Amino acid sequence: MAASFEQLLDENLSTVIMKQGSLVTGIVIDILDNHVVVHVGLKSEAVVPVSEFYNESGELELEVGDEVQLTLEAIEDGHGNTRVSREKAIKQEVWKRIEDCLAQDSILKGLITGSVKGGMTVDVQGIKAFLPGSLAEVIPTKDLEHLVGNYEEFKVVKLDKDKNNVVLSRKAVLQEVNSEEREKLLSSLAEGQVIRGVVKNLTDYGAFVDLGGIDGLLHITDISWSRINHPSEAIKIGEKLDVKIIKYDAEEKKVSLGIKQLIDDPWIGIESKFPLNTSVMATVTNLTDYGFFAEIEQGVEGLVHVSEIDWTNKNIHPSKVVQLKDQVEVMILEVDEEKRRISLGLKQLTENPWQVFEHTHKEGDRVSGAIKSITDFGVFIELQGGIDGLVHLSDISWDESEESVRSLNKGDLVEALVLSIEADRERISLGMKQLVSDSFGDYVESNKKGSRVKATIIGSTEDRVDLELSDDVKGYLPMKDYTNSMSDTALEEGAEIEVVIANINRKEREIILSLRALEKQDEKSALKDNALKNKEIEEATKSNIGDLIKAEMQDADKEDE
Repeated sequence: MAASFEQLLDENLSTVIMKQGSLVTGIVIDILDNHVVVHVGLKSEAVVPVSEFYNESGELELEVGDEVQLTLEAIEDGHGNTRVSREKAIKQEVWKRIEDCLAQDSILKGLITGSVKGGMTVDVQGIKAFLPGSLAEVIPTKDLEHLVGNYEEFKVVKLDKDKNNVVLSRKAVLQEVNSEEREKLLSSLAEGQVIRGVVKNLTDYGAFVDLGGIDGLLHITDISWSRINHPSEAIKIGEKLDVKIIKYDAEEKKVSLGIKQLIDDPWIGIESKFPLNTSVMATVTNLTDYGFFAEIEQGVEGLVHVSEIDWTNKNIHPSKVVQLKDQVEVMILEVDEEKRRISLGLKQLTENPWQVFEHTHKEGDRVSGAIKSITDFGVFIELQGGIDGLVHLSDISWDESEESVRSLNKGDLVEALVLSIEADRERISLGMKQLVSDSFGDYVESNKKGSRVKATIIGSTEDRVDLELSDDVKGYLPMKDYTNSMSDTALEEGAEIEVVIANINRKEREIILSLRALEKQDEKSALKDNALKNKEIEEATKSNIGDLIKAEMQDADKEDE
């Protein structure tokens, strides 16, 4: 045995090229607990860690006398030892196999270990390779996680050993394997056909189903008549199922599939099933900012718009009222079978507070409530039943001043009169000024344009003199008018003067006064008085002359007698 072993060493080592980095064949001469001793034809044996000889299963398949491929790292490391590596030798062997696969267009096996940007990583016996996402499937998909951990077959499409760069294609293998079956299947496919398939992959937008050589897309909207958020809610990878071909593009070799098309469309005849203004039980299936969807029958959903949730709170979020999978009673408001739309209502199942208010109140009623909000156009007051009434800006105060609005605060308890009720439009008009008398209105009713009135000076500016006519009623005299008419009169606050109402602006609630008009009235009156006096004098003069003539004539008559 010894002679044959030595002979074997001589035969194997006689052709060895002893060069650092070269691949050499060694003979196992001893196996220890932690090391393997090999002879490579040099002065000293080499020692290799036993861990480098374990297979993928963690087993040691090695015996004394076995030939092993090693990489020569150093003929003599300075301490009289020969250094070799089994791992590097294996890598060299793998690189050689990869190069051969590229040159021969043959198949290479590897383990898909994980995902990276743009694709997957593949372990080929210690060599890290890259599998682009576009080359992982026949039909590219975004989700490739189902491939992680699988041993797959690949073809080498690019190799750069210096840069440690290997690019693989799984798609090329699949196309080659399925080519004949695929062509046979494609020739038999037709729209409307029902075929058996296996769920191959799931994405957010649907599932890819292997039909036996070609993948078809089962879009999420074609999985179920009911709403689903992800295909995984209805199907799973590896599941065998019947699908219907709803569209087939022979030129592009694209197949669109459907499952829901295998059962009757629940929307057919939906209008007769659910008459308007009837109530039904429904299951909440989805919440949005604009409302929530509820399933009234399997595969049939309706929308409860946010405006149909509550009578008074138009902006309430659905999550404040319902949760997913809740059973709720809703009312059918509108059904459009053609557009597959159903409008549902929740508030309609409770009493309409606007109609209640209309039945319990009338115009002229006094109401009270807290100020809910203040806007540029008025004030909203919360009334009985949680509804709002609007006091328009023009109905807050008779003078319509900004001060009247500034004096109000959110939360203040106020009173108002009901001016109008429009329950069908959900509108109630209120008035606050109507609770008090209108001093201005009463005054101008009694004092028309051209009237002479008494006024008290309360202030002045460069342009006008402000006057108080009565309690809460003021007017003003243009300064030009004042100057021209009262140049000799002192402008003293508190002085009482007589003026004429020159104009009344009811819209702006202004009374414009005039002294000039007063003077004209006085002049006119004086002229009239003078005319009357002159007339009286004239008539008196005429009367006196007539009497004298009459007397003389009477005297003459007496003399003739």
